[in-house]
Amino acid sequence: MSPGWFFLGAMIVAYGVANLLQSIAAANTEVHHGISPRLLLRLGQQRVYLVGLACQFFGFLLAVLARRDLPLFLVQASVAAGLGVTALLGVVVLRWKLPKTEIVLLGAMCFGVAALVVAARPAPSHPLDLAAMIGLGAVLLIVMVGGFFAVRMHGSPGSVVLGSLAGLAFGAAAVASRPLASVHSVQQFVTNPLLYLLIAHSVVGQLLLGMAMQRGSTTAAVAAMDASAAAPAAAVGLLLLGDEIWPGREWLAAAGFLVTLVSVIGLSFYAVPQHHHPISGRHRPPVVPPRRQTRALNPQDS
Repeated sequence: MSPGWFFLGAMIVAYGVANLLQSIAAANTEVHHGISPRLLLRLGQQRVYLVGLACQFFGFLLAVLARRDLPLFLVQASVAAGLGVTALLGVVVLRWKLPKTEIVLLGAMCFGVAALVVAARPAPSHPLDLAAMIGLGAVLLIVMVGGFFAVRMHGSPGSVVLGSLAGLAFGAAAVASRPLASVHSVQQFVTNPLLYLLIAHSVVGQLLLGMAMQRGSTTAAVAAMDASAAAPAAAVGLLLLGDEIWPGREWLAAAGFLVTLVSVIGLSFYAVPQHHHPISGRHRPPVVPPRRQTRALNPQDS
């Protein structure tokens, strides 16, 4: 049995805890209306965010180890399963109230991931050529430009768009990490351009995810991120990285991936916001001064 299965299960729990802790920190931080590293600095002043970031980094390392043997379509879809852990912890710890639609979509997502687990066949990764590396660099530029305009959006639409851009960045990082995990020499690992593409995509994705969580539902932001990270990475894995499916189970893999993808997209639209923020600057609603109470004059007083 491949050790990747153990890493996969631990990754789901780590990402679920990380999402919850980071959403708590984002809810307690002033909303930013532009792409600025200052957001990460302000978040970093909160202990709960640092713990959440440590959980996410641990989950990331587990994901890299899982990608050594397991196909990208499985690992990326399983990252979405961490959303179920987040929702469960939110209900138990923070007393979130999940609507029935959201509960049904979370159940469908878990069913889809289970189907992918049955269909996935462990196999080592193929290397990426120079053209693919240039493509990863182009994706980073596109995400940054898209984020520059998306930060002007507020509420649930802002959560979904910024979460989707963060997902593209994390998906590209996942593509870079699968062949990178197969490197056996420390020198080759440090000098590999994929390492620095992975770091750049991860930093940009983390910044966009923090802004997405500030604007609406944690579930919507993370679901949009997972959806946009899963599909492109799965296609690249099957076409370029040698990802494999057990013979005769192709239909199960397709069905599982489709159910998972539809579930996370549905969560990005139907999730109810758990946090509300006052909007600062020119978007702040006008403050209406309280009416001054006056006592009606009694004819006898005059």
